[in-house]
Amino acid sequence: MLNSFLDLLFPKTCIGCGRFGGYFCTNCAGEIKQTELVCPFCERASLGGAVHAVCKRRFGLDGLWSLGVYQGSLRVAIQKLKYRWVREMAKDLIDITLEYWVKNPPILLDRIKKDQGKAWVISAVPLHPARQKWRGFNQSELLAKLFAQNLGLTYQNTLKRIRNTKPQIKLLSAERKQNIKNAFELAISRQLSDVSILLVDDVWTTGSTLKECCYVLKRNGVKSVWALTIAR
Repeated sequence: MLNSFLDLLFPKTCIGCGRFGGYFCTNCAGEIKQTELVCPFCERASLGGAVHAVCKRRFGLDGLWSLGVYQGSLRVAIQKLKYRWVREMAKDLIDITLEYWVKNPPILLDRIKKDQGKAWVISAVPLHPARQKWRGFNQSELLAKLFAQNLGLTYQNTLKRIRNTKPQIKLLSAERKQNIKNAFELAISRQLSDVSILLVDDVWTTGSTLKECCYVLKRNGVKSVWALTIAR
């Protein structure tokens, strides 16, 4: 009832065309630009986003899947979720992603189904506690929990951020890598040697943050880590 009342006072409009009814109308959702999936190491085209055999690293990501290019309505949606605290946007973004998966099942989903989901855990790139307290929520955690609910998988906070780093958006590629180095540590004590993790973040830019998270997870025994972002 409260949500219905708020919708009457502040009706949702499509961020692409302004049409009433939701944050994405059917047309604007369909105009999200998708490109070839890429290897997370060399960022060249890769089948299903899996890391190339020659690019594999012991503590590196095993794959990267992104919904679309960080531009247009997708960019506006992520900015609203991340900087204007429009939490409801997360559900719309997940719905669009899952609808796309129904039409174009990714290799990643095949791998999860092959394991019957038993070995897979969904996690999110964490914010520093001070930043999360200021913002009130972690947008990546919102997305990850919605993914977990829809895929029937377990969500778990596997990492914690131990350094309050500078915002990556203001830094160059080399600076991002240095900024995020040693910023994370494991948040759980359980054995992870039999676990594969789907690590969720909102945007892949240089991949420095997700790669650093993966490094910590694999150093602690995780066998496989795939990155999943809404945009790249």
